[in-house]
This record gives sequence, structure tokens and C-alpha cells, in this order.
Amino acid sequence: MSTTPTRQDFDQYMMPNYAPQSVIPVRGEGSRLWDQDGREYIDFAAGIAVNALGHCHPALVNALESQGETLWHLSNVFTNEPALKLAKSLVERTFADKVFLCSSGGEANEAALKLARRYAVDHHGEHKDKIISFYQSFHGRTFFTVSVGGQPKYSQGFGPVPGGILHADYNDLESVRRLMGDDTCAIVVEPMQGEGGLIPADPDFLQGLRDLCDEHGALLVFDEVQTGVGRTGKLYAYQHYGVTPDILTSAKALGGGFPVGAMLATDEVATSLGLGTHGSTYGGNPLASSVALAALEFIDTPEVLEGVQERHALLREHLERINRKHGVFSDIRGLGLLMGAQMSEAWAGRAKDILPLAIEEGAMALVAGPNVLRLAPSLVIPEADIDEGMARLERAIERLVAQG
Repeated sequence: MSTTPTRQDFDQYMMPNYAPQSVIPVRGEGSRLWDQDGREYIDFAAGIAVNALGHCHPALVNALESQGETLWHLSNVFTNEPALKLAKSLVERTFADKVFLCSSGGEANEAALKLARRYAVDHHGEHKDKIISFYQSFHGRTFFTVSVGGQPKYSQGFGPVPGGILHADYNDLESVRRLMGDDTCAIVVEPMQGEGGLIPADPDFLQGLRDLCDEHGALLVFDEVQTGVGRTGKLYAYQHYGVTPDILTSAKALGGGFPVGAMLATDEVATSLGLGTHGSTYGGNPLASSVALAALEFIDTPEVLEGVQERHALLREHLERINRKHGVFSDIRGLGLLMGAQMSEAWAGRAKDILPLAIEEGAMALVAGPNVLRLAPSLVIPEADIDEGMARLERAIERLVAQG
């Protein structure tokens, strides 16, 4: 006999590593979701910047249905047409010459870190193994990627972390310079820190990292898992800065909601990921590749990318208006449709308290740490949905202020 699952079933049957909200969404269309009781929400979370075209976008549904009737999966003993088309499209649209396909951002970053070390061994020797990352960075949940990430809370309690990992201060080039040496194999950086608080990189900082890597024979790795595929108003955020990495990772918006990831690299670097050095069972899966190609082709157009910038301005206008009335934010920042509102000193640590209030008002949002309210809606969210969603969010903030 079938029963309707409840939020309590999560606590009974699921591992306790998540704490989901009380409502269970069951249907989505565009930038709106409906829960089990038929209640509607405007979605400013987009699956944590994943649902780049909203829910059930026709272009993605058509790609999935068409491929689902043709071919679902092959092992990597074979290649397949959708994977080759996706790889070709990524190469043609970016600096890269080669692509490795996988199933998530964590996998993409794991592959990038392994490639960086392998390249250093191939070209310089095993002594060149140091990886420099940044405090408050986030690069995934594998043990290697959480160790490279600059938030110890994610790696503590699991035993000894991998060695050869150093951390510098984001947007502080001198702190990087002090750690650089001939044993540095790579610098790994987010062009805009996501989980670290939605902090865009200074242009001089990224250019300085490029120069340091060139000076010391190290690779520059851009983690664009969250910033990539139109999220910032360019296909990839590096294109804002005019600074080209050696390796770039992509996921989240790349599949528009279907699990897929990619690591992109130049020909020179990609050679080190030789036969048998790395793999992914579902990487290059025909279903994922077909959906990702449809998302990539739809997003990488002037209409969508210019629309991201227009929606950014509208969201910022709403946030600034709310702040003039309620004074809960000290800073509003971000690129494109990845925006953060830093809580003011009086409301420090209270960003997460907005989320359940917003849900009660019919809006879904995110946080980026305890002090930053994060908004990452669909890249094509209608302006009317922005207006209505921000009105609902403002009611939630009014309730927060009333609570004191």
C-alpha cells in the first residue's frame, strides 16, 4: 500500500547529515514551486544555483525525453554522440581544448586537483605538490576537495587530511605570495567565493594569481561550479576578468538540474590525464550530456546573458529598498544572479532565521554562511516573479525585525 511521505519520514529513514525545511515541494514550473498541500512558492534558491532555467524548462524536458527514448547509459568502454557534442560545444565557447565529463562539482574539482598534481609530477617532479587555496573557500565534499576548501568544519573529524595544502586570504595577493614557491603545483580559486559569503574577486587579485603561477610554473585552477554557465551574466566568470585559467571546473547550472559536471583544460595540461589515470562511471552519460548541451546552447545567447544583468539590477533595487526601510543589511554584493546581502552588525548570525519565515510567506531563499542572505534564482525568472517574490521576502524580513 502506497503512502504519502512526510517530513518526519526524513528523520526516520534518511541519514541525519541534512536538516531540510518542513515543506516538501512536489511540482515545479518556471520559477515557482508547489508543495504537498498545493501551496505555491517563488523560488530564489534554484536548487542552490542549479536550476538555471527554472523548473521543467521545455528545452531541457524535450532533450531528456528525446534522449530517454534513445540511449541512457554506456560504460566508458564506448563513447557516445551526446557527450561528444557537449564536449565540442564547451571547447568552442571557452579557452579550453579538452573536457572531462563527470557527475558533480565535487567530482570535477577532484579531477582538477588530481590533474594539477599529475601535471606537476610529469613536468617537474614529485617535489612540486603544494596546492594553495583560500580561507572560506568551498570546492566540494570529497575528502580531497574539503581539505583544499578553506572551511575546516567540513574536514574535521574524519582523520588526517591530505598533505601539501596551504591556505591564503582571499583578495590578498601578498598572503599568496608568501606561500608561493617552486614546490607550488597549483592555485585553486573561485572567481567569486560562494559558500564563503558571495565575495567577488578583485580584478588585480586574479591577474596577480595568474602572474604568480606563470612565474613559478604552477597551474591556475578556477572553480566555476557555482559561477559558471551564465550565472554571472557571462558564460563563465573568468570572461568578466580577462584572466584565463589553465583548468576550469563546471557543474550546477551546466545540467539545469540534471546531475553533470565537467573539467576543462588546455591541451598542454590535459595530456597528463592519460589513459587509466582517472574515470567516472556516469561521466559523459548520454542523458546528462543531452540535457547539458540543451542548457548550454539556450543560456549562451545574448538574450539570456543580457537578461541576467537586467535582473541583477532589479534584485539589487529591491534589496536596497528593503534595507532603507529595515536596516538589516550592511552590504549588498555579487555578480549577475548570484547575490548576497550581508547582515548588519545588529543582525549578525541571523541570516538563516529569514529562511523559514520566507517559506511561510511563499518565497525560497538561501544563506551563504550565518551572515549572508543568498539569492540565486533562475536566469530567466520573469520580472513579475522577482517583484512578487521580493514582496514576500520583505514580509519575512518585517517579521524578523518584529521579533527583535
